[in-house]
Amino acid sequence: MREHDVIIIGGGLAGCRAALEIKRTNPSIDVGLVAKTHPIRSHSVAAQGGIAASLQNVDPDDSWEAHAFDTVKGSDYLADQDAVEILTKEAPGVIIDLEHMGVLFSRLPDGRIAQRAFGGHSHKRTCYAADKTGHAMLHELVNNLRRNQVQVYEEWYVMQLILEEGEAKGVVMYHIKDGELEVVCAKVVMFATGGYGRVFNTTSNDFASTGDGLGMSAVAGVPLEDMEFVQFHPTGLYPVGVLISEAVRGEGAYLINSEGRRFMEDYAPKQMELAPRDITSRSITLEIRAGRGVNLDGSAGGPFVYLDLRHLGEEKIMSRVPFCWEEAHRLVGVDAIYEPMPVRPTAHYCMGGIPVNTSGQVRSGQNGLVEGFFAAGECACVSVHGANRLGSNSLLECVVYGQRTGAAIAQYIQNRKMPEFDAQVYLKRANKQIQSLLEQKGTMRIAKLRQEFQDCMSQHCGVFRTETVMLEGLAKLQQLKEKYGQIYLDDKEKCWNTELIEALELRNIMIVGEMILTSALNRQESRGAHSREDYTSRDDGNFLSHTLAYYSPVGIELNYLPVVINRFEPKERKY
Repeated sequence: MREHDVIIIGGGLAGCRAALEIKRTNPSIDVGLVAKTHPIRSHSVAAQGGIAASLQNVDPDDSWEAHAFDTVKGSDYLADQDAVEILTKEAPGVIIDLEHMGVLFSRLPDGRIAQRAFGGHSHKRTCYAADKTGHAMLHELVNNLRRNQVQVYEEWYVMQLILEEGEAKGVVMYHIKDGELEVVCAKVVMFATGGYGRVFNTTSNDFASTGDGLGMSAVAGVPLEDMEFVQFHPTGLYPVGVLISEAVRGEGAYLINSEGRRFMEDYAPKQMELAPRDITSRSITLEIRAGRGVNLDGSAGGPFVYLDLRHLGEEKIMSRVPFCWEEAHRLVGVDAIYEPMPVRPTAHYCMGGIPVNTSGQVRSGQNGLVEGFFAAGECACVSVHGANRLGSNSLLECVVYGQRTGAAIAQYIQNRKMPEFDAQVYLKRANKQIQSLLEQKGTMRIAKLRQEFQDCMSQHCGVFRTETVMLEGLAKLQQLKEKYGQIYLDDKEKCWNTELIEALELRNIMIVGEMILTSALNRQESRGAHSREDYTSRDDGNFLSHTLAYYSPVGIELNYLPVVINRFEPKERKY
């Protein structure tokens, strides 16, 4: 059994920033960080558009209060306003800190950090590094891990959270390279495992975004918060689903339908293409439904709309959004300088997750906390995004709450002893799980079952939802869960058995999918990204609260948690 004072699961921005803050606070704390991929391949590296902060470099009238209001309004008033205040107040400071670490932000002519417009923001406050912002940030943070002697376990897959008697004590992990199993004991376990885009069939997320941290937490008895709120990004490149950053619209690109018209004037006349993502995604979906989508031959009635950059000119496109141009050219053969990009909504981000307080400690329910267990980033829900996240607030959350959680952990472990438990029990259980998967004599390939599950989620819990459709989806999900026992693995070896990892990931995908669909079915209103055609209005009287979903093999139980409202009273959301 291995031991660390702190073990962090996840090598993206939130995990790396927490590890760095722990070491900055007390260099003698022994920190281990486990990454399913190499840390530089964490999904944070794919974040393109930028990170929001009221630096006032471009707009001197901006303020943290304006940023906070935009965030709460964008959340459809479901965000916890104490958490939003922390996020927006600390934003300028974390940008300067990142710059001092060496992050290469794009600059204004006078040398200050550049800022661009982003959807739902009332001021130009999004700092960026062309359209590779996550890449620029993560590289510097990973370099800082090395400098601060954080032990990185790269390409280890965490199979189980060890949680006994309300206390997190460690994890069980599997070395993808050679099949070695290890138990890690720690005074604190932190999850920073990212999102779950692979629950859906079309997503901007990478193949590693399978909701592992959420699945493991749910199985251990921890509730998941607000899982019904799934963000569909408006501009997924058709048909591959890869993201075309909101930065492209921030630089002035148009959304046009088959008639060549900028249709956003019908849905958000003030903000047009820079309306919040939930509104823009619904608008595109409605245009397609109305027959004003486009086909690949340019005719009307197709499955996508156009994102038009042509009027921006080659110089602006290639200096401000070169990676988006490259993606469209490489993946679908479109040269955006001369022709528009085909786009449609794609599953992108989870507003919900593992419930945490503003110090990153995991909640056990409405009142209690789980000892020794912390979380931050996309897998967590401190609820700064509520029912809909504004673009460029996710990188900000990772850094602000990664830093806060790291600082809280460094203080918390001063009074913690190394926990005690029987590691052999967990090793035997993990070995048995692996052996049963390797020996299972099924008739179904993993990819086929996964595809059926993803199709079911996209069909029954997409941009628009109804009770009938979601009930059908839940019934189908139960049938698909039963088929898990029918999968078989061709690869029986221990060396780099990615098929085994996919089988373990699929279990988490199924758990998370069921929790999303159950939470969505029981929220009988439309709010933010949760849009119901049978309950078209927001219902503050009955649903101005966070959903807490508890997993068990026989079904999901739901409870509710009050929203923190201390500054902005809920009102109708207009753009």
